[in-house]
Amino acid sequence: MSILIKELSNDKFVITVNKNTITKHKVLLTDEYHESLTKKKISKKKLLEYSFQFLLEREPNTSILSFFELNIISKYFPEYENEIKKIL
Repeated sequence: MSILIKELSNDKFVITVNKNTITKHKVLLTDEYHESLTKKKISKKKLLEYSFQFLLEREPNTSILSFFELNIISKYFPEYENEIKKIL
């Protein structure tokens, strides 16, 4: 499995997940959310990588939304933010 992250702009990224099926996901990650979650201890790309690993432990890549804002993960998985903070 591989996770490829491409930055389109400061807030927009395309994440390609290669796991059985290749999927692409456009993700918005604001500076505010990045800072609130990580205190800028890690880059946005690293946060996206951790976030996708988190999601892939819980569902197949074909179930991950094709377009979403990163902060929506916690609506589906309330433990998300705590899990990310533990990694840091």
